[in-house]
Amino acid sequence: MQLSTWGTSMSRLSGIRSIMDDIAAAVGEPSDGPWFNLSPGNPAMIPEVVDTWRRLAEESVRDDFFGAGGQYGPSRGTNALVGAIVRYFNAAYGWGIGPENVLVGPGSQMLAFMAVNAYTGPTDRGERKLVLPCVPDYTGYQGLSIAERGIVGVEPVVTVEDGTVGDGRQFRYGVDLAAVRRATATGGAMLLSSPSNPTGRSLDAAELDGLVAIAAERDIPLIVDHAYGQPFPGVVDTPLTPVLHPNVVNCFTFSKAGMPGERIGFAVGPADAIDAMVSFTANAALHAPQLMQNAAARALDSGDIDVLTVKVIKPYYRAKRRLAEELLREHLPESVDWRLHRSDGGMFCWLWIDHDWFDDLVAYRALKSKNVFIVPGRHFFVGPLTTPFLADHGTRCVRLSLSGPEDVIATGVARLGATLTEQRRAAS
Repeated sequence: MQLSTWGTSMSRLSGIRSIMDDIAAAVGEPSDGPWFNLSPGNPAMIPEVVDTWRRLAEESVRDDFFGAGGQYGPSRGTNALVGAIVRYFNAAYGWGIGPENVLVGPGSQMLAFMAVNAYTGPTDRGERKLVLPCVPDYTGYQGLSIAERGIVGVEPVVTVEDGTVGDGRQFRYGVDLAAVRRATATGGAMLLSSPSNPTGRSLDAAELDGLVAIAAERDIPLIVDHAYGQPFPGVVDTPLTPVLHPNVVNCFTFSKAGMPGERIGFAVGPADAIDAMVSFTANAALHAPQLMQNAAARALDSGDIDVLTVKVIKPYYRAKRRLAEELLREHLPESVDWRLHRSDGGMFCWLWIDHDWFDDLVAYRALKSKNVFIVPGRHFFVGPLTTPFLADHGTRCVRLSLSGPEDVIATGVARLGATLTEQRRAAS
């Protein structure tokens, strides 16, 4: 059978498909010893988080199993969860939103897919593209546009630490607002994560204000993915309050707060954009899974979500980040010019190995032969990697996950250090 143009586009082996295949391999039966998986964005199994969601799920099953799981419900989301979201955000941020501003969907990635394809693609004024305002960004975004070559990635401003502060091993990306303005001339929507997957970079107030201004000027949506940010799971050291604006669609998820498998996310934004996304939901999936929507509503109304965020999840990942930085400095060779992206939060380390002999796919395969999974950095840039910046930098980065147990991170980083030493010697 012949795939359509859209079918061909969606069936390519994308970065996110590759990551999911690695997850499947790591959880399968090992043939040559255990896998040390520094690849997935799976949140850690923190006992307090597991216990809280188990209790909330048991309460939901006990109190209204048939009402939640035994019948169809509203495409917008259950009344319980939509109402809880409205109450929570109005209390937390003074927004004054109503149910018309909220959509519960099967994960924030699907919500982003709906928003992107509602505003990009063919129009009576020509093709409108999705603009990623600062690459590298989440690899899953590159599968969101159905249109062939429908995504434009804007290259970042790179600031390199010179050694006068810290140990000279850090760098940072920034948003090039002038370049974003040029890219959105044919844009239908902008999309980014903050804190960023993969770098942990969080937008600062000036960057966010600048992007909102461009969205308003172009009259396109700015879709902000808060999967790691405010208000939960709050894995961010420089919190930035989400913005309620007629051109901003905010996407949130319960995944990183402990429920990744249940695919419960929600969008908050202008009523017209949300209404279009509700229609997408009805046409494609009817509605998101309902039983755990009730558990999520209980977490919001009871304040359990805030307790988990402030007292458990955020401290856990802050400690993991410190551990990973110590391990990198211990195991990565001094003779290699490696740099760590300065993080504001998130669940990853983003490494730049600045040598001609380094290639992210070669390193990925070498580590896979040692039962270690990492993610090649090129997956987070929009191809083809043909500009001078992308051809160089885009193949010299890797992402490491902080979600695994400490011994998995320690072993994985040690084997990464050994692999870099081997590759440097081979290139000499």
